[in-house]
Order: sequence, then C-alpha cells, then structure tokens
Amino acid sequence: MAAALRAFGTTGRNVPPVGQGSWRAEESTTGTAIAALRRGLDLGMTHIDTAEMYGSGAAERIIAKAIEGRRDEVFLVSKVLPSNASRRGTLAACEKSLTRLGTDRLDCYLLHWRGSHPLEETVAAFESLKAGGKILSWGVSNFDVDDLEEVAGIAGDGHPACNQVLYHVQERAIEHAVLPWCLEHGAAVVAYTPFGESHAPFDPKHATGRVLCEIAAARQATPRQVALAFLLRHPNSFVIPKAANLPHVEENAGAAAFALSDAEVARIDAAFPRGKPRALPMI
Repeated sequence: MAAALRAFGTTGRNVPPVGQGSWRAEESTTGTAIAALRRGLDLGMTHIDTAEMYGSGAAERIIAKAIEGRRDEVFLVSKVLPSNASRRGTLAACEKSLTRLGTDRLDCYLLHWRGSHPLEETVAAFESLKAGGKILSWGVSNFDVDDLEEVAGIAGDGHPACNQVLYHVQERAIEHAVLPWCLEHGAAVVAYTPFGESHAPFDPKHATGRVLCEIAAARQATPRQVALAFLLRHPNSFVIPKAANLPHVEENAGAAAFALSDAEVARIDAAFPRGKPRALPMI
C-alpha cells in the first residue's frame, strides 16, 4: 500500500519511508528473493538497498533481475567497501556494482563504513561519479557524529545526503546525537536491521513484547509493523527491512499505513529505553 513519500535528505528526491533491504538475500532461493522484491515494488516500496559486500555481489545480481524493466520506478542504493574506498578504487567499485545491477546509474552511493582511506579521496570519487552521471547523490553508513562532521567539512553543506545506521527498538543509541545531527543538517537516517536480531520484542510472553503486541492489537496491525512505525516517527527516518517471502513483504509495507500517537510512542519509549549515550553501534 502506498504511503506518503518523504524527502530523502538533500537529494531532492521523495522516497517511501519503508524500503527493501537485501543483506543475505542470496540465502533465499533466487526465485523467492526476486518475487519478494517485485512484490515490494508493487506495494510502493521502491527504495531498494544493497552493497557490493552482500554475497560478494550476489545481492546486486538478484536485484538486477528483480528490477528488470522497472528501473525507473526504483530509488537504488549501493555501497562501496572501505577497503575499496580510495579515489581510484571507489570509481572501479561503482562500475562493477553498476554492471552487476544492470543499470547506468545509482540513485545514491554510500561508503559502507569508515576505513583507512582518507575521506577526501572517497568524497572526490563520489563527486566525480556524480559529475559523470554514474550516481545521483552520495552518503555514508555507520558514521558517528565526529565522522559526519568531517564529511561535511570536506564536502560542504548538504553532505552527506544520508547516514545508514543500526536502529531498532532495542538499539536506540543513534537518538542521542547522530539522529539529531542528521535532522539539523538535512540528512536522511536509514535504519538497517530495523527488527533487531531477537524475537523478544515481538513475543507477548515478554513484558516488553506485550507492549508492542497490545498496541498492534488496538491498531489491527502486527507488532513488527508497530516497531517500524516507532522508528519512522522522525521526519527524516527511513527503514529498509529485508523480507524473505511475500507475506513478510506485505507485512513490512503495512507499517507505512499509520502513525503512532504520542501516548503509544511514550509506552514504547518506556518499554525500550534508549539508555545512555555511547559509541555508535554497528553490525
């Protein structure tokens, strides 16, 4: 089901708040993964995220098949590995991703996490790719505030366009500093692994799980949809859950259909406290 689009950082593009991730997509059968991605597109989840690292390029190849004939519908994002993020290495990595994806451009290209290559080199490569039409915008992933400040100092206002980070109800560290920085500077925040890696938040046998389940029941929704809606309460936030099958895709899409009330947000906030400020988590 279609949802109101949101401005994706400083890209000038409007993007659905619920997108589709592809980490470990190659672990499903190719046919299942392709069908899930296509169903997501049908439901308006046109933001598709991938990376050269995922399955050593296998996820990009799966996406190429899923978006064949539908490329213009898609806001397509991939990432360069830090080990490849020299100026020359970034240019070469992008060309390889474009080939695997069967496209002539990326809508956004990210540095997957910070590595040993100077950020000046990576930014220079991004700007060169943008000037050549190979990418339309660029951003970062797993960057803490100090790193974001450094990128902004190199590239100027409006950069990075986004920061993709680990964010779910049990992991809210970004809310202390990273999310406010991005909101202030117009950068989109993209939550990866937005369900976390534990079933406990969605289990009514757990005290915290009961909160999501009770809100979900009142909303005629699912606990996972409520969890996504909680992350999407920020105007600059997006989520990219991966779905392994069609029912999961349809469940994810449903999270964009409603917004939580202040009282519901307060209940979730109390059940899943964000804790004290600490270093940016990542997986």
